[in-house]
Amino acid sequence: MSSSYEIRMGLAMQPLRQPVVRQMARALQLPAGSHGLDAGCGLGQQTLLLAEETDPAGHVTGLDISAELLDYGQGLVEKAGLAQNISLKQGDIAAIPYDDNTFDWAWSCDCVGYAPMNQMPFLKEMKRVVKPGGFIAIAAWSSQIMLPGHPRLEARLAATSVGIAPFSYSKDPTDHFLRALGWFDRLGLPQPGAETFAGGCHAPLDKEMRTAMEALFEMRWPGAAEELSAADRAEFTRLCSPQSPDFILNAPDYYMLFTYTLFRAAKSQE
Repeated sequence: MSSSYEIRMGLAMQPLRQPVVRQMARALQLPAGSHGLDAGCGLGQQTLLLAEETDPAGHVTGLDISAELLDYGQGLVEKAGLAQNISLKQGDIAAIPYDDNTFDWAWSCDCVGYAPMNQMPFLKEMKRVVKPGGFIAIAAWSSQIMLPGHPRLEARLAATSVGIAPFSYSKDPTDHFLRALGWFDRLGLPQPGAETFAGGCHAPLDKEMRTAMEALFEMRWPGAAEELSAADRAEFTRLCSPQSPDFILNAPDYYMLFTYTLFRAAKSQE
């Protein structure tokens, strides 16, 4: 996935995602003046929201492997007037370049936990750099209804290899993001919790939301048509292509919803 694609998608999707991410950031009740880590921060859009929640004395460090994303994100930070509250650093979340017990809390959104792989090395690193008494939180997109009135087609799309993201047919079910409570338990983090946050939009869509939704349709089911029957493929193309006169976003009564799920747990006092 190219950096230019990630930048384009990140910016386009922001109007849709930001209200829900803001809800999650506020639900964390970040301590005033605390110092936190945003692991896999990308453009730093979530880093900005986290910094706003830590009051003027707080600080958030955004960590990402991509220099291109961080360079673009630095511009967003400066534009927001939060350069004193945010540091963006290049680094690998599998080997976080900070000492043990550095941060009051660590967060990751749409990164740690979401890819179809063993997440324990990343979570162990997040736990390592958080101080005793601090917490770890991971969040990701967990469900959606994008084709109102077409539940059978949407169910068939959900059953494709891309539809069951973040996963693949060969993976152990316990590696799926929605089993994160078990990951925290294996890390020895007591009383992990989960909370789901909903967002959505409806017609009439303004220009920004229309752009966000078109980006979501582009991103959500790439290659899924190859796994559908001929009839379902034709219906998918008719409803989900911006070039189609029947593109579902053109419906005057269009409505969609999606959820993010937030998993978190505290690190025991030592």
